[in-house]
Amino acid sequence: MLAEIRGLNEECGIFGVWGHEDASQLAYYGLHSLQHRGQEGTGIVATDGEKLKGIKGEGLVSEIFTQEAIKELSGKAAIGHVRYATAGGGGYENVQPLLFHFQSGSMALAHNGNLVNATALKSQLEAQGSIFQTSSDTEVLAHLIRRGGFSAFKERVKNALTMIKGAYAFLILTETELMVALDPNGMRPLSLGKLGDAYVVASETCAFDVVGAEFVRDILPGELLIIDDNGFRSEMFSVASNIAMCTMEYVYFSRPDSNINGINVHTARKNLGKRLAIEAPIEADVVTGVPDSSISAAIGYAEATGIPYELGLIKNRYVGRTFIQPSQSLREQGVKMKLSAVRGVVEGKRVIMVDDSIVRGTTSKRIVTMLREAGATEVHVLISSPPIKNPCFYGIDTSTKEELIASKYSVEELRELIGADSLIFLSTEGMIDAIGRTDDGENRGHCLACFTGRYPTEIYPNADHPYEKV
Repeated sequence: MLAEIRGLNEECGIFGVWGHEDASQLAYYGLHSLQHRGQEGTGIVATDGEKLKGIKGEGLVSEIFTQEAIKELSGKAAIGHVRYATAGGGGYENVQPLLFHFQSGSMALAHNGNLVNATALKSQLEAQGSIFQTSSDTEVLAHLIRRGGFSAFKERVKNALTMIKGAYAFLILTETELMVALDPNGMRPLSLGKLGDAYVVASETCAFDVVGAEFVRDILPGELLIIDDNGFRSEMFSVASNIAMCTMEYVYFSRPDSNINGINVHTARKNLGKRLAIEAPIEADVVTGVPDSSISAAIGYAEATGIPYELGLIKNRYVGRTFIQPSQSLREQGVKMKLSAVRGVVEGKRVIMVDDSIVRGTTSKRIVTMLREAGATEVHVLISSPPIKNPCFYGIDTSTKEELIASKYSVEELRELIGADSLIFLSTEGMIDAIGRTDDGENRGHCLACFTGRYPTEIYPNADHPYEKV
């Protein structure tokens, strides 16, 4: 994916395993398969049944976890995390899993998502004497668990989960059990798998394929799953309501070989492209997709229209993520380092460029320019989602409306800004139909907040927030 240059990033991915002698090694492979969900930091916490030990750092999975580091994390259970910083910002202290030691034992937390009432809860907890060691919203849950009025740890966890609002998939590891929780709206993907006698949990099912696990089922919204040496048991800490899976998981974030609620991501993206062919039929010579997440949609468009699909854009997979860009001219050159137009494919051709979204618009403009410089006579930009006009408060790094170019300009103005011959976005209805979820409700199980401005939960940034709840 081109997350580094396109300005749309998921917050993180999580992976857990219980009951395997090489738990930390499995966690390493699982996190490696989820690396696309976060490249800024990673960590693993493992337990041997008596103590918890963790290693974490800022960097990629392969950079932080050498073979020697993995050997230090011995034990039968582990949880891991890959992170892209949104809530709480960057910094080593915010890299997860967060590990806490108490007189009565230890606890580690890994979290995918964002808590919309974290600021309010932090203020309350600090007023009651809590001292926070990080600026991450994830730490709020740890304090709520420890301050809970129940003697049983499970009840403390369930009570704490009822107090937090927003999008969350949590892994909670102790010496004796692994707890798995998903928010009542089911806004983040989370699945259970089995490998021999061991259980694994992951943000995406592609991780199961990598470690050789068999998919068992998705974690249910509002469910607390408890895994220990006796197997797993399920309890509901909240009634599932207004199911609202992040639609961008299908459109952009997840790997094409993952399945979300029974729907293959590659197939969903191909269907988005086929629906684009119905809504935006254009005469052209070649169809190309922006690597990697838009290739499936481009193939679907090509199949539906009969226009040949070609690799008109090539991604350079060996550009380091720490490439220094000290000036504007070099920043723009950075796009060309990560992406190249294939002159032999586009020269003298009318090109349809399929992309999944336009966030800030700068990269779209540069790619259109790149195709023209390579000899394309026309460049038509088709987007396999509606315009992103509203910020996300659930774990994606678009937290202000001002940074979203579609909130400021009409589609025609956007077309002129990026220099395309035409610019067409997929309709909201077309997107929902193409993905194919069958959930009941107005949005058929989708969170559409970034497109419509209607949020599935209350939003708490300030008292006069201009956004409405669905």
